This record gives sequence, C-alpha cells and structure tokens, in this order.
Amino acid sequence: MAVIHVPPPSCSVPHDIRRDGLPLIHGEKVGRKFPGKEEVTAIWDMSFGIAEGQITAVIGESGSGKSTLLKLIYGLLEPDEGEVRYRGWRVPGPREKLIPGHDAMRMVSQGFDDLNTYANVWDNVASQLSNTDLESKFRRTGLMLDRLRISHLAKQRIADLSGGEKQRVAIARALINDPEVLLMDEPFNQVDASLRETLQADIRRIVAESGLTVVLVSHDPAEVLSLADALIVLKGGRLIAAGRPADLYHRPPNAYIARLLARSNVLAPYEAMPLGISNKSAVAIHPDWISLQANPDSVFIVTAAHFKGFYEELTVRGEQLTLNVISTDPGRTPVGSRVDVNVLTYLEFLG
Repeated sequence: MAVIHVPPPSCSVPHDIRRDGLPLIHGEKVGRKFPGKEEVTAIWDMSFGIAEGQITAVIGESGSGKSTLLKLIYGLLEPDEGEVRYRGWRVPGPREKLIPGHDAMRMVSQGFDDLNTYANVWDNVASQLSNTDLESKFRRTGLMLDRLRISHLAKQRIADLSGGEKQRVAIARALINDPEVLLMDEPFNQVDASLRETLQADIRRIVAESGLTVVLVSHDPAEVLSLADALIVLKGGRLIAAGRPADLYHRPPNAYIARLLARSNVLAPYEAMPLGISNKSAVAIHPDWISLQANPDSVFIVTAAHFKGFYEELTVRGEQLTLNVISTDPGRTPVGSRVDVNVLTYLEFLG
C-alpha cells in the first residue's frame, strides 16, 4: 500500500507569469458583497492569476462565487475591495462604461441572452460586424460558421435550435470580432452529453489556432478535467487552490478538492483503521485506488452497482464505513457480494 503525503495548502496562489511580471488577468484581494436583508459576501479576499492563451476553468460547489468572479473579470460587476487587472490595467466597472464589459473580452451567458431568438443563425452572427465592407462581412461570417460547424444551420431560427446548437451560435457570435478573452458561464449545461466532447475539442482547436484565452465556469469538474489547462477552485467565496488539473486530482491539498474532483473517500483515522491504515490525520482514497476480492466471510458487502460502460461505480458498506469504488471489470462483483477491500494508494493530509 502506497501513501502520498500532502502538506498543508499554501496561502500563495501559483499563476503563470508574462514577461512584464504579471499574468494576463489578475486580481488582488478582490471582495464583492451583495446587499439585502442579510448581506451576502460572494467573493472574499481573493487573489488570482489567469494565463494568456490557455483555458482556465473556475470550479466549486453551488454558491461558491464562480459566476460572480466571471462578472468581476468582465467588468459587469465592480469589486467592493481590491481590483481586477487586464494586461496590467484595471478593469473598469459598470459605472464607468455606457455598455458594461471589457472591450477585449466577450462573454457567453447560460441563458443565451444576447441571441435574437427569432432571427436566423447567419444574421445573429453577422449582426456583430459593420456594414462598411459587406464582402468582408459575408466572408468572415461564413468562416466563423464553418469554424463552429454550424454552416448547415445558417438559415434556421435560433428558436428552432437545440441547446447545443444555440451554444455554438453564441460562441460564434462572441468570437466574430476576434476578442482576446472568451468568458463562458456553464458552457456545457445545455449540451447533450454525446456532443460535449466535440464542442470541447472545437474550443481547444480554436485556442490552439488563435491564441485565445478562455475562462469558463463549471458546476461539474469532471467535464473540464480534460479540457482545462488550469483550475481555480472556489469554496464559500474564497480561492482555496489553483493549478493544473492532473496535479490537483492526484495531489488534492484538502478533503474538499479530493471530493470535488475525484469523489474521493475521505476518512477519519478511526474509519480508516478497518482498511489497515493507521494514521493520526484524515486520509483520502480515490475510488480507482481500491481493488476488491471476493470473500464470503468479509464484513464488506457490495450494496449498489451503477453500470458506466467499460467500468462501474460500486457502493461497498462495512460495519461503520461506506466506500465509493470504481471497478474496470463490470459484473465481476454483483450487488450482494461480500468482498475484501484492498487499498492500493491513499493520501494523507498533513497539518
């Protein structure tokens, strides 16, 4: 059994640095509150950096401040404390601009509010370009529709499209004027699961071809693990970790991130003892770090099995312990089986 020791999380936030010493977008001690019967602090003392030419995903549980952060970056909201800067310049808030939003950025919202529902796809995208050069307008619109694989929808009304098709139109409309940054709030929320990978591949291709910087918010970390170059993890309005997806998955700095990214089994010392782990601090065991072996005399029993294709998700219960387990051999341990639980690797949280 291997153990990975995870030191206490540092207060510093790693970010990719440009030649002038700053990331493309950075915030320093940003705070934002919303007044009401009870004042709500959406963002608190947050410092962050977002690298140029990469895809950064902002993740966290509901109410963690993800959408608020996106609006602060774009300039739709103004921070109560601290500031957000783009290329070293402070991002102006809505009180400073007739039309809020940073000129170098475009934002795609969840509800596709910017789309003209009863106009067709071509007109929705072309309407963002000037009429001073109609030949260029026609050519650029056609190229953008090709880029997002929606040329065949050019004459269809937005009202007649699926959620995934609307998302592609919204992205095309946002990119037609070549912004430097694309912000997306839950971009895959209304996209069928079968089409998400294709849309993600197209976004990655556009980033690679154009150097576009993408910042997106997602409620489902699993859907951005393979897409994002960097993650920003929020909890309760605070930034608790930032880094590469693989690093945060394999070495989560705390139990919250272990559960969020890997649905990890986080166990107190007394819970880990029946698994042969003697430890003074909490441990995390990812579901794929457990193997099961049939044993009719074991105290552990498989109580649920969810088929996922080439693997299945199992629930295994002991006397005072419940574990999530991933099996890559579906059907080998059916519900009701008694099994020995073998932990291959676990994380030990220090401090």
